[in-house]
Amino acid sequence: MKSLVLEKKDDLSLRDFPAIDRVEEVLGARDVRIKLHTVGICGSDVHYYTHGRIGPFVVNAPMILGHEASGTVIEVGTDVATLKEGDRVCMEPGIPDPNSKATQLGMYNIDPAVRFWATPPVHGILRPTCVHPEAFTFKLPDNVSFAEAAMVEPLAVGVHAATKARVKPGDNAVVMGAGPIGLVTALSALAAGCAKVYVTDLAAKKLEIAGSLSPAIVPVDVTSQNLTDVINRDMDGWGVDIVFEATGSPHAAKTVFEPLCPGGCVVMIGGQPDPIQYDAGAAMIREARVENIFRYAHVFPRCVGILSSGAIDVKPLITRTFDFSDSVQAFEIAASAPPADVKMQIELPQ
Repeated sequence: MKSLVLEKKDDLSLRDFPAIDRVEEVLGARDVRIKLHTVGICGSDVHYYTHGRIGPFVVNAPMILGHEASGTVIEVGTDVATLKEGDRVCMEPGIPDPNSKATQLGMYNIDPAVRFWATPPVHGILRPTCVHPEAFTFKLPDNVSFAEAAMVEPLAVGVHAATKARVKPGDNAVVMGAGPIGLVTALSALAAGCAKVYVTDLAAKKLEIAGSLSPAIVPVDVTSQNLTDVINRDMDGWGVDIVFEATGSPHAAKTVFEPLCPGGCVVMIGGQPDPIQYDAGAAMIREARVENIFRYAHVFPRCVGILSSGAIDVKPLITRTFDFSDSVQAFEIAASAPPADVKMQIELPQ
């Protein structure tokens, strides 16, 4: 079956990939087979395409891309009890070792043995079908579309970040970065109880989208405004309760304590390829709490419920959709980072 294959850095092809057919020929007793419908293009997919690696994860052999997905169950294993053929689902892409210490402690996302779609050497799901464990496959309510369901994976990052921040009703927050993860984090912070969320970026169009999501979101264009000055003005010099760093920019990361109030919390979300400057003095005098997140854990069902209830609307973040036959072109466009686009998705033939 045809798959979107990253042959090597800067080289994508849409071709048959017999190796994945052989691997997933047999359906386990507690597995389901899923016909893919919608797959989102993640920044990590694009980074593998343009750089051939992310930190220690290196593309040394052809790899299928994609990990933000929804689809329909077309076959179930003999011991599957919660899903049936025809169920519409989304899938959590990381499968841990159930016997690992991290999994036993409830932190399965940081299990060193976790197998995560489209992270070398594990193949992704920009292909017609996949086999996945029932335990990491979640049935969709009728009012959640395939496109929204493919947004559950990035939304899970935002919900996990808000959970780690321990948001309290009435908190004020800053989200650095108006990309997909920054925007789902802002929405998650509001859903968790924040009164106001300031969102920063360099791109005016992305800030325009951010501002359109909620009257409680305040866009800050850092090309013309100083974030700390804005916060000091609005917070009477006290600062915000939470700062979410979602840019992955070393420059932004070294400023995370500047708008933070005493006793506040910083949540590091954006991946940093190299060590960054850290102002230990600024953290110390605030007694700042610093949290780090790696993907997410235990939040997929919450995210499905949030979308179904309407507490968060991700539809405005989906700015462009491509046919599967145009997947290579879709990645070329995504790699150019159009300022008006937040999340691009690919629809597979049904």
